Amino acid sequence: MKGRHLTGGLVYSTDSGRMCPACRCPIDQCACAKKAPVAIGDGIVRVSRETQGRKGKGVTVVRGLGLEAEALAELGRELKAACGSGGTVKDGVIEIQGEHRDRIVQRLQAAGMTVKRVGG
Repeated sequence: MKGRHLTGGLVYSTDSGRMCPACRCPIDQCACAKKAPVAIGDGIVRVSRETQGRKGKGVTVVRGLGLEAEALAELGRELKAACGSGGTVKDGVIEIQGEHRDRIVQRLQAAGMTVKRVGG
């Protein structure tokens, strides 16, 4: 497959169920998922808008939060609810569908974070 790195190995076992492709342990005993790295940056949260690779659809992107995976997912849910829009959290980045930079900047500043609006 183009663009994907295939590691191979056991994906499912009839004894244990789904297996982690990285450590090859059962998913419920996986150690690598619990040790998700926290992005360490300069302490400034950057909010931008991107359309590249999304067929012209705009997405508001929040980077540099430096939170654990669970806290990042919870903040993503709160921001999506505040904007009344869908989105996702992946690779330490929150993506909210649509143009919501101003609203997200206000919310994060109210939470005591240092926030910069990046781009136009």
